[in-house]
Amino acid sequence: MPRKTNGVGVQAEDAQICVVMVGLPARGKSYIAQKAQRYLRWLSIPARTFNVGNYRRTDAPQPTADFFDMNNAEGERKRRAAAEAAVADMLQWFKSGGVVGILDATNSTKERRQWVMDTISKEGIEVIFVESKCDDEALIMGNIRDVKTTSPDYKGQDPETAALDFRNRIRNYEKIYKSINEDGDENDYTYLKVMDVGKQVIINRIQDYLQSRIVYYLINLHIRPRSVWLSRHGESMLNLEGRIGGDAALSYRGEEYARKLPDLVRQSVGDDRPLTVWTSTLKRTIATARHLPKHYNQLQWKALDELDAGVCDGLTYQEIKDRYPDDFAARDDDKYNYRYRGGESYRDVVIRLEPIIMELERSEDILIISHQAVIRCIYAYFMQKDQEDSPWLPVPLHTLIKLTPRAYGTDEEKTSANIKAVSTWRGKGSTAKHEDPVPEGGI
Repeated sequence: MPRKTNGVGVQAEDAQICVVMVGLPARGKSYIAQKAQRYLRWLSIPARTFNVGNYRRTDAPQPTADFFDMNNAEGERKRRAAAEAAVADMLQWFKSGGVVGILDATNSTKERRQWVMDTISKEGIEVIFVESKCDDEALIMGNIRDVKTTSPDYKGQDPETAALDFRNRIRNYEKIYKSINEDGDENDYTYLKVMDVGKQVIINRIQDYLQSRIVYYLINLHIRPRSVWLSRHGESMLNLEGRIGGDAALSYRGEEYARKLPDLVRQSVGDDRPLTVWTSTLKRTIATARHLPKHYNQLQWKALDELDAGVCDGLTYQEIKDRYPDDFAARDDDKYNYRYRGGESYRDVVIRLEPIIMELERSEDILIISHQAVIRCIYAYFMQKDQEDSPWLPVPLHTLIKLTPRAYGTDEEKTSANIKAVSTWRGKGSTAKHEDPVPEGGI
């Protein structure tokens, strides 16, 4: 098989890795699994999560806590069958070219971990255990509240009844739970153990580049509730002319948005909630942020600058089509990978945004004021959009987007400033003009 890279320095055939989640319920395992999958896919590394609970729901869609009692033989049989089905599907997926499979389950006993290790490793696939161990009662209760409202196990049920049942489920798991290498007899395993949301981290026998990359991401990941706010800069003078790139000042409507943004943020964030503001180094984003409260810490990141359009910087799409017709067509064919002459592609932007994502994951609430292509890439990371779709996402001017990561997805809220602005969106295969986005394609 020819060796192919995915654009981030990882050779897909070099290693296949099974990430095995470990830990009691309400410790953020599904959240971590989903975030890891999202991150890897965003970097073009084929990754997929196999949630054993989803397999179990075919036989037991909404079980009570008694189903998870270690003395419930029928419950144990169904849970084991679900685990076997998930692992079988994962192995089949690896054969079709998968690189990182994530087994999302409690895997709370040494016997279950040994079975997973033996079954996976005999197929030549590396295994890394990732345990989230937490005794922080406030965090556990927060996760319980989140699960009872988002988990399919409790859909349509009274929230308080669901919380009580979930608490009892946890108690059943606590009776048999053994932390990884607790007795010192799992020394040969490759594992990452994160305790109390990163207060302590134990890493054992990490073997290669891709494993190290996964571990580095996971130790920067915290599971405390928080949100990220995204906004483009206010409308610029070049936006009015339909020109891309540049370092233009705000238009009069862009200035109006900058003055209104503090109220939008206050309504969405709250008066007393601390917030850090990140902008690019270009003056239209800095100008958009200048009226925000002084107690917000503001930082400028070169990595948040707009996609570099190279020789096309400052041109309209019509001018690009007239001067570089082959390039215009090539960009339509594969916008994610197309690189402007002397400039960047969306793939390049994703690579330079990786440190931003790492910093976002270790930070609390952040407001990012940046540019269309950059916001598209960050939004695609949180919302798990396919890379071929992300360059076409409409990101309207004068709109504040709030993203709140959850265990089973990311919640999104949009707030329009109700200040008119030109559209800077152009559809695939359309004329060389900015136009209004198609209704179903927006964010």
